[in-house]
Amino acid sequence: MGVKIIAEIGINHNGDIELCKKIIDSAVIAGCDFVKFQKRNPDICVPEDQKSKIRQTPWGEMSYLDYKWKIEFGKNEFDEIDRYCKEKKIGWFASVWDKDSADFMSNYNNITKIPSALITNEKLVKYVREKFSYLIISTGMSTEKQIQKCIKSCSPDVIMHTNSTYPSPIEELNLEYITYLKNKYNKEVGYSGHEYGLVTTFAAIPLGVSWVERHVTLDRTLWGSDHLASVEPSGLFKLVKGIRDIEKALGGNKERKLNPSEITKLKSLRG
Repeated sequence: MGVKIIAEIGINHNGDIELCKKIIDSAVIAGCDFVKFQKRNPDICVPEDQKSKIRQTPWGEMSYLDYKWKIEFGKNEFDEIDRYCKEKKIGWFASVWDKDSADFMSNYNNITKIPSALITNEKLVKYVREKFSYLIISTGMSTEKQIQKCIKSCSPDVIMHTNSTYPSPIEELNLEYITYLKNKYNKEVGYSGHEYGLVTTFAAIPLGVSWVERHVTLDRTLWGSDHLASVEPSGLFKLVKGIRDIEKALGGNKERKLNPSEITKLKSLRG
């Protein structure tokens, strides 16, 4: 199997299941392997000093805590996502932000991800490791020491290199860290991109990643924190095709052999 491509919907559904389905459709048509969401209990995850802050939203003025609950999918929505993804024959899972969310998502899948923001939460990473048979972590915002401690605590199946800025400055992507991770750990290594454009994500493929993740949206101008650093459907189609073309073009680290397409040229130029 080639590189596994995750279309990260995250919270770009804005709490709307119909919008969510349209984004899933774009991932299916593009040929992605998975769509991914985020699951959190806002009562736990929103810092106390942020909960009562007033936020202007498309649904009117409300506290930040109320806003986070407004866009949070629950059982009814995830039951429908599960049904819809099975119908469309695409895999799905979610990043979990707390123990409640880990318990909740374990009812649907045996795969999950711990986001960059939480890999220093040792109790959580150990708990999540026990709940899921396949675990992905992201390394953004973290020091090498923190990453090492997380890997030691939960032995993830996949380590995703990422820069957690939205959008990420190109000069700070440090793509060669992928090579460092591959040499240091006997793990699958992936790349989660938050940069503008696709070129730098393509560059991760020959570095040997086995997973690629990009945030996706129907429209980058939609209201919400993650849309601007996301890929629209036309870009998602280009992303998947580009990755598959690069996989075909790499050919493997081996001796050169005469290609069938060159035979005609060989006869005309060498006789």
